[in-house]
Amino acid sequence: MAEPAEPAGPCEPSVRDILTRGEVELQGRMPWSSNATFLVESCLDGVSIPAIYKPHKGERPLWDFPSGLYQREVATYELSAALGWDLVPLTVLREEAPLGIGSLQQFVDADFEQHYFTLLEDEQHHEVFKKICAFDILANNTDRKSGHVLIDTAGHIWCIDHGLNFHHEFKLRTVIWDFGGEPVPQALLDDIERFVDDGLPASLAILLDTFERDAVLTRARAVLAEKVFPIDTTGRRYPWPLV
Repeated sequence: MAEPAEPAGPCEPSVRDILTRGEVELQGRMPWSSNATFLVESCLDGVSIPAIYKPHKGERPLWDFPSGLYQREVATYELSAALGWDLVPLTVLREEAPLGIGSLQQFVDADFEQHYFTLLEDEQHHEVFKKICAFDILANNTDRKSGHVLIDTAGHIWCIDHGLNFHHEFKLRTVIWDFGGEPVPQALLDDIERFVDDGLPASLAILLDTFERDAVLTRARAVLAEKVFPIDTTGRRYPWPLV
């Protein structure tokens, strides 16, 4: 699976090595985040890359999600990787970091004037948006805002901000309802079927509890059975703010 901005050179460390083992230095706090979110530089063997750091200590308690939202950030990357969908920037769990254990995700150099609503106007993006739509059902994303969809300088579309995924109760809240009632592309169904047949990889399963693990597979089987994107008949399954 492709990873963004892999450093060049046969002797240089990989992006995963830099995020997993590099020295992490805080650069500043990201604005408009409900939980503490930091821009950092991770450096290993003289190679540095920017990353987004979400420490456990910076999480606000929630009544419906247990503590440890950073693990859900990592779990969402692992789900994307297991499906082979390349939607989530490389995200790892870091125990040694300036503010303690948390998630570290490779920073996406994006056009931040663009987001789902603006990108939707271009039909060439609709196929990847259908993939994100299916992905959010499997992950049970309760907070897919328009601004959580980014397009990088190479034209690749990424999804970020996944701390509120994987609840065992169905809590889908998303701005992506434009494909409701349309068939799920067969290529996506084939990937989901393979995922169900293989079962959750250990790297994903270890980050979820028993009920959450079962719920992921239940949602995947439901998508395979329905074969169409759902329609929000309530008009209430939207996050706030929308962007």
